[in-house]
Amino acid sequence: MPRALTFQRTVVTPSERKKYFERLRARRAYYTGVSCRFWVFEEVGLAGAFIEFIEANEPDVLSAALGGAPDQVVEAARIYREVELD
Repeated sequence: MPRALTFQRTVVTPSERKKYFERLRARRAYYTGVSCRFWVFEEVGLAGAFIEFIEANEPDVLSAALGGAPDQVVEAARIYREVELD
């Protein structure tokens, strides 16, 4: 079955960076604990511009994880399914 993914973009000021990283560690722990994978990337040309990806093996698992998340994901209503390219 294809994997499912959602994402969230966030811009963080230098003064908020430490708190943001604390929240990221908590999110990673939560999503890992509910059978999801969690990645964060920072834009190379714009310090403080981040994108978070949350992935699961199935859309239902991702949807349930997002519904129970301690922090609401902005793009939670948008779940993307991996496309098979034969």
